[in-house]
Amino acid sequence: MSTYTQFLYQLVFGSKDHLPFISTKNKDILFGYIAGILKKKSCHSYIVGGACNHIHLITHIHPTVCPAYLIKDIKKASHMLILRERSLFSGFPGWQVGYSGFTYHISSKESLIKYVMYQEEHHKTVTFKVELISLLNEHVVDYKEEYLFN
Repeated sequence: MSTYTQFLYQLVFGSKDHLPFISTKNKDILFGYIAGILKKKSCHSYIVGGACNHIHLITHIHPTVCPAYLIKDIKKASHMLILRERSLFSGFPGWQVGYSGFTYHISSKESLIKYVMYQEEHHKTVTFKVELISLLNEHVVDYKEEYLFN
């Protein structure tokens, strides 16, 4: 029998100390690069986006790919890109340790894409911390607040 899957994920990770470094001049380069990494790993990227200090990925993950290793590879490769393009990414403090990952039914795909598309607008009124805690609570993920943002 062949393998058939539909693993729709939202993966979220941010910069160390939540320092801003993503701007209108560098976001397309960073987001496009991350989408390329996903494609290379046989994952389908529906959208890569975020705000000044964090990234959201809406992606189908290939069944042979472990999400933790995928995030590790994305962080490592994007860090190298940022180092090569220092003039575009001034103030990049590195990536925070860890990530958050959430699964969804495929019927949520369009609303998730819109959610990520409007991250900049969303974060005019909601901080990354509030957003992340809301996602964790919505998905009933146990967490210790003192470890969320270190």
